[in-house]
Order: sequence, then C-alpha cells, then structure tokens
Amino acid sequence: MFTHTDLARLQAQSLKMQGFIRQQTYSPQNEKTLRRFSSWEVAELIFKVNQSTMRGRLAADPTLPQGTVEADGRQHWYSLEEINELRRRLKVNRKSLMPYRPVGKRAMRAAIANFKGGAGKSTVALHFAHAAALDGYRVLCVDFDPQATLSHSMGLSDVAEEYTVWGIMARDLASETERMNRASQGAESGTALPQRRLPASITDMGLADLRAADFIKPTNWPTIDIVPSCANAAFVEFASAQYRHLNPEWSFFAAVSRFLDQLPADAYDLVLFDCPPAIGYQSMNAVFAADMLYIPSGPGYWEYDSTTSFIGQLSEALEDLSRFNGLVPAGTMNLPKVFLDLRFLLTRFEPNNDLHRAMQQAFIKVWGDRVAEHPIEMTRAVEQSGRFLSSIYEIDYRDMTRETWRRARASFDQAYGEFHRHLCAAWDQLEDEA
Repeated sequence: MFTHTDLARLQAQSLKMQGFIRQQTYSPQNEKTLRRFSSWEVAELIFKVNQSTMRGRLAADPTLPQGTVEADGRQHWYSLEEINELRRRLKVNRKSLMPYRPVGKRAMRAAIANFKGGAGKSTVALHFAHAAALDGYRVLCVDFDPQATLSHSMGLSDVAEEYTVWGIMARDLASETERMNRASQGAESGTALPQRRLPASITDMGLADLRAADFIKPTNWPTIDIVPSCANAAFVEFASAQYRHLNPEWSFFAAVSRFLDQLPADAYDLVLFDCPPAIGYQSMNAVFAADMLYIPSGPGYWEYDSTTSFIGQLSEALEDLSRFNGLVPAGTMNLPKVFLDLRFLLTRFEPNNDLHRAMQQAFIKVWGDRVAEHPIEMTRAVEQSGRFLSSIYEIDYRDMTRETWRRARASFDQAYGEFHRHLCAAWDQLEDEA
C-alpha cells in the first residue's frame, strides 16, 4: 500500500541524487558555467574560416581578444563574449561575421512540439538554442514543460511557480479581465455591462505588478535567457481551466504571445518554445505564439503513429479556437492561426539501421519536403551529453575522442543549419514592426 507520504519520501530520495548529479556537473558554487572554446573551434566550426587566416588577423591587431592559453598547450581558448567581440570586429573577404537579421523585424518564434514523450523536444530546443548562440544570435527560451528538462539543462533548478508560464497566464488573465471591464464601462450605448470579477486568490498574488522582464532569467550562456519551468507548474492545466470558467471570453491561448509582444522588438533574435508532451493550455499558448512549428519524432512506427495523432488533434484544437476571432484585440493575433513554416525532424536516428531508414522514407512519402533533410543521429557522445544535462556544444572535445565528438556535433550542426535556413526564409515573410 502506498500513500502520498510514500511518494514524498521517494521524491526526497531522488532530490538527493539530483543534488549529487549537479555537484558533479556544475561548478563548486553549484552553478552551471560555460566552458571556453578553442581557437580551432572558433575558426573552423563557429566562424568557418581557415585557422591561419584567423591567426593572422589576431596577430595583426593586438587589440582584438586574444583568449587565454592553458598551461599544458599553445591553443588559445575564448569565452563566448570574446567570440562575439571578434564577430563584431572581424571581416573575412570583406564579409561580416554577424548573423543574418532582417531590419525592422521582431524575433522569430519557433515551437518544438509533439505528443510523444522521449521524442527529443528538449534535446532539440537545447541544441538549437546553443547553436544559435554560437551563431551570434540572442536567444530567449520558454520552457512550457513541467518536467523542466530544458530549465535544468540551462542551470536553473530552484524556480518559483509564479515565475513560470503559469504566472504569465495568471497575470494575463488579470490584465485582460481589467481591459474587458474598462471596455464594458465605456460601451457606446452608455449602458454599463456586467463586470467580470476574479477571486482574491488571483488578484492578491501580486502578479499584476510584475514586469515582463521579471519572468525572464539569465542562464550560463551570456546571450541566452529563459522563462523557466518547474515541477510545481504542472497544475497550470487545472488552474487554466478554472481561469476560463472565471472569464470565458479570456483568450487564454494568446497569453504568451501578448507577453512576448511586451518585450522590445530587438531584445532577442530567436525565441524557442519547449512544449509539453500534450495538447493543453500551455502547448496551445506555444503554438499560437510561434511563427514556425518544428515537430521532432523518433524513427519508429509508434512515433510516426503518435505524430500523426498529434497533428490531427492540433488541427482540431486550432479550428475550435478560431471561434475567438473578433474577441482578441486588433493587432494581438490573427485567426485562424497561420505558421510561416512547418517541419518534421527525425531524432535518435541510426543511419545503419534498416528500420530507421525505412521509416525515414515513410515520413518523406507522407509529408514530402516538410521532413527535414538532416535527422539528428543517435551517437555515444549525444547519450553522454544528455546524462550530464548538457548539449554537445557544452562538452569539451578533450573529454572523448575528437572524432566521436565531431560526429555528434556535425549531426546537430547540419540539423541547426537547415533550421536556420528555413528560419531566415520565414523571417523575411514576417511583418515589419510598426
């Protein structure tokens, strides 16, 4: 027989293990720190220039960041801040090393979503965020998943639930209800319409006094911030159902979109959503705020079956929410929802596995060029990075054979490169900021 007391005891045991793992992974201050990158990585893998060219530029201009030299070698090692300064100041063949960003556009928003747990959503979000940061972009991650894998991987392990997506939604409910009440008082007929009232359990939380920036936390990467999640945020689905009952006209699915619209248009270049393995209030917020929808899937039949169910139910959910058309304030969101791009991405792919190759062809036969050309391969290095709550970009290649590390990084580099091409094409379609 097991009760809630037994479950609490089991959780306490697990929390001790989590603390041990963090001690092995993080710095002595129990904070996750970002490693430095070698001059070889900076030249060939980040800037994609010849090492001798970069060495020549650094020697010709001693005011450029020179990195640090470790005691056991001649290799120079650079922080991400130093890499970005080099990116701003260097040109190769008269070409800037700064990443593409169209003028007058806000940040692009991409949701990583699917039903299936274990499809690699958090892994894809983590690696795309890190790859984009190494590409010179400023990234905001939004963790919608109560499992909080992305938040933990970003070094955040002690998060209060009011600073998660749940807090954003509760704050939005309060502000939208207040807006509706003001509108009803100012009706053209002069007749005061009924006021919508929220209980003190919501109005007394103090969320209305929080700024949008209060929900955003820094990470161990200087150009990546995150709206984190935590296990206590799991009740957001129950709370959101209650909130809709309190104000049925509240466009709950637009809460995160409205939140992001409050940020300066140039605060970030890319916003990545890590979605929970379900279609609910949080995932609806993610897909409605997203310009692009990326759907990761494992290479098995059951993953394919689950992905098919996901897009079917998502289609029905988006159709149902179109009834809010006309209720959402002008300029907030257009209904029905339109994505600038949609892709299916195979994960945990083994190129020498006949079944995986067959399933890849099945995906392509059904969804054609919507299937990403470069799947993410399952390698020993990817497994190892996952065990240490890190991406392959955070793993020092000296901790394993360089070839093993390069193979894993190449897979994510190719997947990100393809994502980046589609992102830039969609970015050009995005409406200019007023």
